[in-house]
Amino acid sequence: MATVKGDVHDIGKNIVAVVLGCNNYKVYDIGVMCSCELILEKAKEYNVDVIGLSGLITPSLDEMVVVAKEMSKGGFKQPLLIGGATTSKMHTAVKVSPNYFTLEHPVIHVLDASRSVTVVSSLLGENKEDYVTDIMEEYEEMREDYYAGLEDRYFLTFDQAKEQKLVIDFDVVPPAPAPNKLGVTVIDNVSLEDVVPYIDWNPFFQTWELRGRYPNRGYPKIFNDEAVGSEAKKLFDDAQKLMKEIIANKSMYLKGVVGLFAANSTEDGEDVNIYQSEDDRENGEPCHKFCMLRQQSEKESDDPYLSQADFIAPAGYKDHLGMFAVSCFGCEELVAKYESEHDDYNKIMSQALADRFVEAFAEYLHRVIRTDMWGYAKDESLNEEDLLKIKYVGVRPAPGYPSQPDHTEKTTMWNAIKAKELAGITLSESLSMIPAASVSALVFAHPQSCYFAVGQVGKDQVQSYAERKNMELELAERWLSPILNYERD
Repeated sequence: MATVKGDVHDIGKNIVAVVLGCNNYKVYDIGVMCSCELILEKAKEYNVDVIGLSGLITPSLDEMVVVAKEMSKGGFKQPLLIGGATTSKMHTAVKVSPNYFTLEHPVIHVLDASRSVTVVSSLLGENKEDYVTDIMEEYEEMREDYYAGLEDRYFLTFDQAKEQKLVIDFDVVPPAPAPNKLGVTVIDNVSLEDVVPYIDWNPFFQTWELRGRYPNRGYPKIFNDEAVGSEAKKLFDDAQKLMKEIIANKSMYLKGVVGLFAANSTEDGEDVNIYQSEDDRENGEPCHKFCMLRQQSEKESDDPYLSQADFIAPAGYKDHLGMFAVSCFGCEELVAKYESEHDDYNKIMSQALADRFVEAFAEYLHRVIRTDMWGYAKDESLNEEDLLKIKYVGVRPAPGYPSQPDHTEKTTMWNAIKAKELAGITLSESLSMIPAASVSALVFAHPQSCYFAVGQVGKDQVQSYAERKNMELELAERWLSPILNYERD
């Protein structure tokens, strides 16, 4: 098993390895950021029966296709399993499967660790042919439905979508006031104790694949669930114990960087320029440009076709854009310690807690930005529960996620706030953040800003986007591959 090239996330893969190991399967976990060449080389060296690929960020989807193609070219015969948060049965059926799937060596999406034993035992058992035939037929139907759906779905041209953009009247609802502190600020004085009240425990149980049934879904109701309640409580108690140890030993710590900049949407309204100072704004000298994507899939309502650029006022207004990158450091060392002790449980628990710490840090820091550093919501009095329900003004969408699905925009952010130089947070070749327990986001303050999904986009928008980014079209298409409404050449 391997996390593919450029991707550093392996908590789900670690759980799968433990589950399979507990069922007497020998698992060779070759780690994270594994190149295609390394994966295939190790598969031959260990003479494995099955190969498993994992990934969390969207560029990993393309890398899985590459591995499938190379396995086919190399004459491999092992079944290929696909898993990870960014993967899906549909993507596996449509994009990965056609490059390698046969009755002898199928390509199968594994939804979570609990399914892994069933899948592997079926592939290595006497009824493999029947099992694989069923999946082959299911994937063929899914591909037919997918392509039929593309034909049925209507997309506006990029020009039409721009004509129906969100138009905010910035005279009636003006931009937020200027930040109290413009520029870049290093955040290195926030302790783990500071962020504990901001932890959302629901994803913690999802990581461990514990799900309560209605009405006991979610934390803390999950403890009342007949099926998983007692196990969830034990897991939670173990997490509290380890969390106290980590805090007492200072074996993990938080660091990040915030940027608050003068900003205006570009003349065409599709991107956002940021400026180092008001003088630079007046002189029309931006330091960076954030390129945005706009919805194009036809809507049955009169709702506008959104882009994040719509939330920033055009030239002539004094608007601003915030951004941050934060990390939880120390997890890798703790994981290495538990690995050396063959303690898989606490290894995975450490990773799960690091994820909770950094997400809580992001929540904590966004509040500090709203109430102090930017100060546009200085009178905000929301409790932690309200924060998790997003009852505050403004949004903090992350690059690479639905509101701006292009991971390459992280490089613009990293250049603007010097996340690597000032906070030690780096980007892999696939623009996965390192350490793995990291969060980055843009911060929009306007009350009409909102979260949304760009969805699929057409070639006319991708061509415009590539031109605006000064990027080769082919490269832009590769990065945007999961959201293209057409097949790349």
